[in-house]
Amino acid sequence: MTKKYDFLIVGAGFFGSICARELTNQGYSCLVIEKREHIGGNCYTEKRDDIHLHVYGAHIFHTSNERVWKWINQYATFNHYTNRPIANYKGELFALPFNMWTFNQLWQVNTPEEAQKIIAEQGKDIVDPQNLEEQAIKLVGKDIYEKLIKGYTAKQWIKDPKELPKEIIKRLPVRFTFDTNYFNDRFQGIPEGGYTQIFEKLLDGIELRLNVDYLADKEAFNTLANKVIYTGPIDSYFDYQHGELEYKTTRFDHVKKEYPNHQGVAVMNYTDAEVPYTRIIEHKHFEFNETEKTWISYEYPEPYQAGKTEPYYPVNDALNNELFSKYKALAAAESQVYFGGRLGEYKYYDMHQIIERALTMVETFTP
Repeated sequence: MTKKYDFLIVGAGFFGSICARELTNQGYSCLVIEKREHIGGNCYTEKRDDIHLHVYGAHIFHTSNERVWKWINQYATFNHYTNRPIANYKGELFALPFNMWTFNQLWQVNTPEEAQKIIAEQGKDIVDPQNLEEQAIKLVGKDIYEKLIKGYTAKQWIKDPKELPKEIIKRLPVRFTFDTNYFNDRFQGIPEGGYTQIFEKLLDGIELRLNVDYLADKEAFNTLANKVIYTGPIDSYFDYQHGELEYKTTRFDHVKKEYPNHQGVAVMNYTDAEVPYTRIIEHKHFEFNETEKTWISYEYPEPYQAGKTEPYYPVNDALNNELFSKYKALAAAESQVYFGGRLGEYKYYDMHQIIERALTMVETFTP
C-alpha cells in the first residue's frame, strides 16, 4: 500500500522542525504532528508587552560550531547577548560562573594563586570524587559548595547532591580569570524577535497538525508514512514496559511587573535552600529592551510524573542509564522509526547540539 507521506515527524521542537525542513528541501513529503498547541517545543517564545517571553525557561544560544551558526542564521538575526548570571545567597550577590570575581567576593583574594590554594586546602581530603557533592568540593572548595551549589542543586534536582552523579557538576565552568561570560563559545546571542519565528520559517509550507497526541493512536499514525521520526520520551513510546525513566521538570510562574526593571540582569539564581524557586528570569534583558514594564519568571522544580508533567532534562544517573539501555535496544529493533532529541535519546543536548544531531540524522536519508 502506498503511504501518503515519506516522513511522519512527531514533535515540532528543534529536532523535529529541522528534520522536516531539511527533508522537505530534499524533496520528501512530511507531516509534522505536535501534542502542544504551539510549535517550537521548549524554545517557544511569546510576545507580551513588546517583550519576548521564554515560556519554558531561558534559552541562550551558544556554539563554536561554525556550520551550526551559519545554519541558524538563515532563520533569525542574533543580538550580542552574553550570559552573565548572578547568584543570590540570602541577599549576598556573587558573579557566575565561578571566577576571580566570585573568589574575591567570597574570600577577598586578588590572585589566581590565592584562590587555588584555598580550593586545594578545602578539597584535600577528597581524592577520588564519587558524587556531585564531592566533585563540587574538589572543584571549587567547601565554601562555594555550601553557599552557591548545595541548596541550588538540591532544589533543582529534588535530590541530595550526594545522590547525584559527579558528571553533572563537571559541566560547570570554573575560571581563574575575571571573565564573567558563562559560555566559552565563539558564537552566542538571542534571536532578535524571539525563537518562535525560527520555527515558523522552518515549518513554512509543511503540513502541520497541532494538539495531536501521537501515542493515543500510534499504529494508525504509522500507516500514514514510510518512516517516522519520533522526538518524544522513549519510554512512553514503548508504553513504559521496562519502567519509567526519570526526568527533571519545572513549573514556570510568569509575572508582569508595572515598572521597567526588576533585577537588572536576565538570570538570577537563588542558591539557598529556603527560597523555593531556583531562579528568576527577567526576559527584557535578553534583548536590551527599553519597555516601561517588565515580565519575570519564577522557576520551581517539581517531581516528575510520567504523562502528567513535562519532561525537561534526563536524569542520567547509573540507574536511569541502565534502564535507558533497555529502551535503546527496543528502539534499535524498530526498522522504520527513528528516535531523536533530548527525550527520544534520553540525553542532555544544548540547542546547538540538537541542530547538529538533526542535520546529521537527515544526511542518512538519501533521495
